[in-house]
Amino acid sequence: MRLHVRGLGLPDEAETQLWIVDGRISAEPVAGADTVFGSSGSPGWILPGLVDAHCHVGLGDRGEIPLKDAVAQAETERDVGALLLRDCGSPTDTRSLDDHDDLPRIIRAGKHLARPKRYGPGMSRELEDESQLPAAVAEEARRGDGWVKLVGDWIDRSVGDLAPLWSDEVLKAAIDAAHFHGARVTAHVFSEDALPGLIKAGIDCIEHGTGLTDDTIALMVEHHTALVPTLVNITENFPGIADAAARYPTYAAHMRDLYARAPARIAAAREAGVRLYAGSDAGSLVAHGRIADEIEALKGIGMSPTEALGAGCWDARRWLGRPCLEYGASADLLCYSRDPRSGPAVLNRPDLVILRGKVFRPSG
Repeated sequence: MRLHVRGLGLPDEAETQLWIVDGRISAEPVAGADTVFGSSGSPGWILPGLVDAHCHVGLGDRGEIPLKDAVAQAETERDVGALLLRDCGSPTDTRSLDDHDDLPRIIRAGKHLARPKRYGPGMSRELEDESQLPAAVAEEARRGDGWVKLVGDWIDRSVGDLAPLWSDEVLKAAIDAAHFHGARVTAHVFSEDALPGLIKAGIDCIEHGTGLTDDTIALMVEHHTALVPTLVNITENFPGIADAAARYPTYAAHMRDLYARAPARIAAAREAGVRLYAGSDAGSLVAHGRIADEIEALKGIGMSPTEALGAGCWDARRWLGRPCLEYGASADLLCYSRDPRSGPAVLNRPDLVILRGKVFRPSG
């Protein structure tokens, strides 16, 4: 199949023509190619496939799900243009989805690593003793796609509030083990207390980060730690989590405080120079197909429309080590008749999705 698309590329808004041969991008004209998008009078817009940098294909309300349901989750992401997913922890082994050439590419972090009763039931690999963490991290690093996911904090019912799961010494050994095996590490963190130990241990990314302070923001800048704030999840779900925790009033009050301060804290991180990327946290409390809403939410903490889109597209791809629209890269791209920076109503509805050189025309 030989295809041709024409449009304005982002972020530079330069006129772009691409040819697609055998699923790969060519910048050179190809005889006999079928023009499937764009004309000289009204070229439209061309983007690399969107990135959901915090997504859970294979995660349901109670943990593991059937593979057919994981396929449906991935199809939902594809149809809104999310063609690269960093799966931040899943109890379901979804590696067989790589055999589906009609599904997004998935970068897996394996299973969440947690302590007993210190994460959602059925959602993590539970370690009886924290000394097991370095070996478990090494194992997940060998099985995954270059990432490992830790649960950095969760409610400790013995104290009635959020608390770290791991000691600083164990975190350093575990993150060193991941790096030795060529993997990066990220962690779920809501509160303040878990952040210093994780950042100083060399963690590569923080998920959520609602408990950021000026001191931990400075540490993130010093250690080049990235942040995926999952703003949609925070905005839509923190109040309900607090309301459901009446038995633990200290925890409930803490969650409400984190919710109230999160936009300002995340904006401060961006202003200080912390790299932010878009991730919806789809999989349990957040429905799949919400990456456009997450990109829109990033505008609310100070990002320009182009910067916010980059955080869920070309910048995120480079951070994850995946190509954009380079010569020879897989043809994973989106075509829009209207400017995709204008908001979710446009970004969530690409006119054309091209994945591995195969054309999809999303319904709606």
